[in-house]
Amino acid sequence: MLVLLPPSEGKASSGRGTALKLESLSLPGLTEARRAVLDELAELCAGDEEKAREVLGLSEGLRGEIAKNTQLRSAGARPAGEIYTGVLYDALDLASLDTAAKRRASRSLLVFSGLWGAVRVTDRIPSYRCSMGVRLPGLGALGAHWRTPMAAALPEAAGDGLVLDLRSSAYTGAWKPKGEVAGRTATVRVLHAPTRKVVSHFNKATKGRIVRSLLAAGAAPAGPAELVETLRDLGYEVEVQEPARAGTAWALDVLVDEVH
Repeated sequence: MLVLLPPSEGKASSGRGTALKLESLSLPGLTEARRAVLDELAELCAGDEEKAREVLGLSEGLRGEIAKNTQLRSAGARPAGEIYTGVLYDALDLASLDTAAKRRASRSLLVFSGLWGAVRVTDRIPSYRCSMGVRLPGLGALGAHWRTPMAAALPEAAGDGLVLDLRSSAYTGAWKPKGEVAGRTATVRVLHAPTRKVVSHFNKATKGRIVRSLLAAGAAPAGPAELVETLRDLGYEVEVQEPARAGTAWALDVLVDEVH
């Protein structure tokens, strides 16, 4: 099972660990694309601060994030699972999983990123600020920048198992499962049961809890149909839209009663 996650806007500090080793990150097919983004982002942030703030879409209060991006090659690097914070990652709470569940997380979780493309939670990265919606002056829109290298790297990472796609819309454009891979992909929405509306906060929190439940239970559904049964066994209320044609993903709605 491969679980695709969005990153978080907020990130923990880099700390004092060993500096980034770009070639040591997972999915080595993305290395050159990563280097291109890293080089331009660092150059942008070392230059005109106001231009960098505009390109990155940062508010005045987040101006300090620009300086952080100038030190990406020298700052301490920590496992991505410790760098990413926020509602989904708080609910997932990787640090409190038992050893076996942490091993499963290291194999199955893949976090998408405007800077790195995608990383595993054990990959050591520095804290940074660069969303997938950024358009760099030289490379252009990052979503488009990542499509070609992702098209080669991601099917290999997916192998022949289930792909559970929990990404937000900003990150789905960088890679869309196609063909046979799409047929064993499941996307998830979290809906407030009484209203059938998506609400951002508990959408993220519930997705984090779903991943935690699967990891803690040692669940290994082979495909979307088995995933549905597994989630129901774990206590989730799930509605399913099976694909109307081959080569399209399953759409799962997880219903929750409480907004929290």
